[in-house]
Amino acid sequence: MIHIYEKLGNYALDISKYVLTGVVIASFFRDMENDFAMLYIFGVLFSVLFMIVALFAYSIQNKRESIIKKKKK
Repeated sequence: MIHIYEKLGNYALDISKYVLTGVVIASFFRDMENDFAMLYIFGVLFSVLFMIVALFAYSIQNKRESIIKKKKK
């Protein structure tokens, strides 16, 4: 149960990287037009959102590990 937050963090970080990479690669194939500018903005915002979820999951994981280490002593 404890490692689920670490896995969630890894998953969210991977999604963040893939979305950001997809937005960058898509920009190579299309010019920045008005319609696609919103797509890029939403892609970056989505990527940042999943980055925040990943960091939050990692912080929960670290807190749980420190509590377990204190209990073992």
